[in-house]
Amino acid sequence: MTKSSPETSSIKKQQIKENSLIILVGLIMAIAIRIFIAEPRYIPSESMIPTLETGDRIVVEKVSYKFSSPHRQDIVVFTPPPQLQILGYETSQAFIKRIIAMGGDMVEVKDGQVYVNDIAQKEDYILETPNYTLAPTIVPEGDLFVMGDNRNNSNDSHLWGFLPQEYIIGKAIFRFYPLNSIGQI
Repeated sequence: MTKSSPETSSIKKQQIKENSLIILVGLIMAIAIRIFIAEPRYIPSESMIPTLETGDRIVVEKVSYKFSSPHRQDIVVFTPPPQLQILGYETSQAFIKRIIAMGGDMVEVKDGQVYVNDIAQKEDYILETPNYTLAPTIVPEGDLFVMGDNRNNSNDSHLWGFLPQEYIIGKAIFRFYPLNSIGQI
């Protein structure tokens, strides 16, 4: 049986201390990245078909909207605004939709077509044309009008109203699962 010297014991303690510090720093960095920069999300519903399927895993980028405004066609993840919270949705839940109109825009849905500022939108990304109408509606400044790509199966602005921009968590930028669908959104 070999006996460890005080020097060997001191080296082992130093290694344990260093390894513990590395693990702690890594954990802090991972938490900071998730809170402030990007986070993974799971698609729980059919509202974004065909762009995103139920069960897809995506990365939501959280930084860009701190320095610039969202744009039409961005796909955003957001916490339920007050009108959805009143209906029982928890603030811990998240929705994902496409921005259709911005503050000051007029949005309308008629004859199976979405119009923004009286211009029919080219929407080659939707599953099917809307089977409902929406009277011309002006989006208030600071708010967005969002819709799912599965127009007829989406709990979105045509049902509950406008999305205040401060409820946005971030922009969906990348799908990492399933593996055969990996890529930019």
